[in-house]
Amino acid sequence: MATRLTESPEYAQLWTTPELSAIFERRMQTWLDILAALAAAQAELGLIPDAAAGQIAEHARAERLDLAFVAAETRRTSHSTLGLIRGLQRLLPEPAREYVYYGATVQDLTDTWFGLVMRDAGRLVRDDLIRAHGSLLRLAAEHRDTVMSGRTHGQPGAPITFGFKVATWADEVGRHIVRLGEGDARWSVGQLAGAVGVLGFFEPYGPRLRELFCARLGLRDPLVSWTSARDRVAEFGMVMSMAAATLARIGNEVYELQRPEIAELSEGTARAAVGSITMPHKRNPEISEHLDTLARLARAASGVLVEGMTGGHERDGRAWKAEWAALPDVTLAAGTAASLAADLVDGLVVDAGRMRENLRRTGHRWASERVLAELSRRVGKHRAQDLLQEALQEAHSADLVSVLAARGVADPADLAAWTASPELGTASAMVDAVVARGTPGAAR
Repeated sequence: MATRLTESPEYAQLWTTPELSAIFERRMQTWLDILAALAAAQAELGLIPDAAAGQIAEHARAERLDLAFVAAETRRTSHSTLGLIRGLQRLLPEPAREYVYYGATVQDLTDTWFGLVMRDAGRLVRDDLIRAHGSLLRLAAEHRDTVMSGRTHGQPGAPITFGFKVATWADEVGRHIVRLGEGDARWSVGQLAGAVGVLGFFEPYGPRLRELFCARLGLRDPLVSWTSARDRVAEFGMVMSMAAATLARIGNEVYELQRPEIAELSEGTARAAVGSITMPHKRNPEISEHLDTLARLARAASGVLVEGMTGGHERDGRAWKAEWAALPDVTLAAGTAASLAADLVDGLVVDAGRMRENLRRTGHRWASERVLAELSRRVGKHRAQDLLQEALQEAHSADLVSVLAARGVADPADLAAWTASPELGTASAMVDAVVARGTPGAAR
């Protein structure tokens, strides 16, 4: 049975996706693949026999390991990888045993694994963000001119279009797609540093060995050891948590606008979904609120990764061992959020009629910004502000236009024109600009 609810068969689908889970569930095999790649690179340079490298590659299979033995040896030796080394040695013929993990360190293995995780998970998340971005662009274009209340501080303000709101979501998601694409080159790197980073065990072949090793794994050569330079891991975590935060912003909007008293948006709901077992009428915004939950976890975990940047000297286990817990957490939280958000946006239900009705219910108050602008040209901005503040105090039970007309501040025909319908050409133009730009790097 799983030790955490988030890993249990009942609830795991809320905290991961099958693709993300596979990255971490195959950790042991990935570690063995890294050791095999290292042996092959060493054999290419003549540092170990070709036969030994071939035998290591042949026997480095996770399903052949005695995992109970590996765990027992790890506990007995208090060393992070001796159990794995000895477990693999037991599978090998005698001559090859001495060349397992030849000249490598724990951090060489685990940091290289991090490079693979960040590469593969980052690309998965980017793909889901591209999927979400495409749906957002379609939604923005469809609702380019769908008028609704803009809201500030939780209160109805001046009009916007729903397409404009969605365009701001798409624009922000697009920047995360760019960040993930650009960051891939920085964090998809291997690690071969040795004891203190100078590859002394392999002198003078270290740089060439590292180059060959990284190439075999499809990773970039970092050019210099990064055992204490944890900015790559921290950057990955921060970009992932920022993406999750953006998706939470979208989720929070849906969460708020699905409230029955507003009812402008709603999640698409599966027929079998049950909102409440005690209040059957409810349709809860389950995905939307879960995006906020995931973003909280991603931000917390990314903070741990940033803390790792303060490690000391050439290696500091306090820093990178904390990453063993935090990197999977931020990756799973952000990755799950990206997958859920893409589904949420694709199935979002928009009630344009309700948007218009909610705007109408504010009376002419929705036009206060335009009226202020027009009056400012006639009497000055601050005088106009004072006039409107006074008029709005009187207009609780009367029409704002009537109150202003009675005060003689403007011609009634002008007032009627200013409050007849929203002018949102600029909002629509911004939607057009975002849609025309498209999804950044989608064809990569």
